[in-house]
Amino acid sequence: MFITAVSRTTSAFKNGLLALGLLTLAGCQTTSDHQTANDPNGIGQSGQIASSDARKAKALARLQTIESNEPYTLWARIRNGFMLDPAVIDNPRIDQQRLVFASQPRYFELASARSQRYLHYVVEQIDAREMPLELALLPFVESSYNPMAYSSSHAAGLWQFIPSTGKVYSLRQDWWYDGRRDVTASTQAALDYLTRLNKLFDGDWLLAMAAYNCGEGCVGRAIKRNESLGLPTDYWNLQLPRETMNYVPKLLAMAQIIESPASYNMALPALEDAPYFVEITIDEQLDLHKAAELASISTEEILSLNPAFKQRVTAPQGPYQLLVPVATAEQFSTALALLPAGERVSYQRYNVRSGDTLSQIARRYQVTLGALREVNNIDGHTIRIGQTLMLPHSAGGAPGPAAVETLTAADFTYQVKPGDNLWTIAKRHGLSVSALRQHNSLSGPNLSVGQKLVLPGQAGSSSSSSSSTQGRKLTYIVKAGDSLYSIARRYNVQINNIKEWNQLGPVLHPGQQLILRVL
Repeated sequence: MFITAVSRTTSAFKNGLLALGLLTLAGCQTTSDHQTANDPNGIGQSGQIASSDARKAKALARLQTIESNEPYTLWARIRNGFMLDPAVIDNPRIDQQRLVFASQPRYFELASARSQRYLHYVVEQIDAREMPLELALLPFVESSYNPMAYSSSHAAGLWQFIPSTGKVYSLRQDWWYDGRRDVTASTQAALDYLTRLNKLFDGDWLLAMAAYNCGEGCVGRAIKRNESLGLPTDYWNLQLPRETMNYVPKLLAMAQIIESPASYNMALPALEDAPYFVEITIDEQLDLHKAAELASISTEEILSLNPAFKQRVTAPQGPYQLLVPVATAEQFSTALALLPAGERVSYQRYNVRSGDTLSQIARRYQVTLGALREVNNIDGHTIRIGQTLMLPHSAGGAPGPAAVETLTAADFTYQVKPGDNLWTIAKRHGLSVSALRQHNSLSGPNLSVGQKLVLPGQAGSSSSSSSSTQGRKLTYIVKAGDSLYSIARRYNVQINNIKEWNQLGPVLHPGQQLILRVL
């Protein structure tokens, strides 16, 4: 469902009030060396605005929203917080960028859908500092609000910090964690950086944003060059790198579209002015798969909110703030408090050596091949010398003996025939290819005619017909590091079905037996 901006009423009272407000802003505008002498609005060229005037502008905008009966969405709040007044800035570079956006009508739909997890938090933090809410649009320009964005210059995260600048602003970067991708930490760092740049350039937000893109030295040198030539030193008159020349116009063009989307035939996805996540302190290492299970959300959701944890587990040097959706935060906190310390999954690192295979490593360290693949995000069997693998084990100890799947029916041996492959055999016997590989310690897809395979849970054809509607019944023993999500994915069943079959609570325990019905 989408909303478009509702046309604002044009009563003489409101127009007069808004006109008075703009006159007040123009009359109180602070002056700086970077402001052009013939700027008629006092805002359009310099990008400066006094904080008291900013509050007046916000009050007027809120009044305008109320009087027009416009739904108060997050977009309305952002519009109300615009301090640079994009509507009065007239520049062909902005027009050009706005045409680019207009030629990509699905951009706002897709980027806004991605931003819905993070945008409210960013707006809250900017509002709390009384900064222009145009700054909430910077991550659209930087990363399209994708915390996993990574550039050719090694910039990462929503705010695209390069490694060195990230370290300056205390964004730690190591094997476990990259603070540049931490939604809350990187936002605070970006706003600290922008605040410093704004002060450095005498309150000029356009110069501050340009410096955020190309560096304060780059902007400073451009200003000195213009001063030596007797030229204006505002943003619009500086010669900057091509990307920076388009950077601020791109943001202002986006602000103009958000200010009045209907005027540009654009639609904005509906976003509520409400928090999407809460921060919960994690003192000990916790597997994010387990966190997702405790919160009853998908692993994808927990990873999207916590992209800074590079190995899908919180770093050992805590505490850390884990982001959890508001809707499931209470359940997560309760389940986490009940989770035994020994079931918080920890990991040890292993560097692949010459001659190693995944199956050999799994047997050596007594973990399942499936768990080893899942934890390290490996789809096949290929590993390379020097690659670092994570080996899951119970917190506080080394990997223990691997638990064994206990099946309700006897194992059955199948002899490979000409034309057979893993997929056809698995389908014929109601198994998954991964289960067939794991049960036979197969490292590749190739089979030999006459080769004997063990088919788990098969006893001739006796059980297949009687349980065709419910699936083949087996008993699974929970291993350290297992989650409902990982078990469900491994056996291609639904999490809710596992819960129903076993009347489960939010926590699994190693050694616990689960009934599964596998098709």
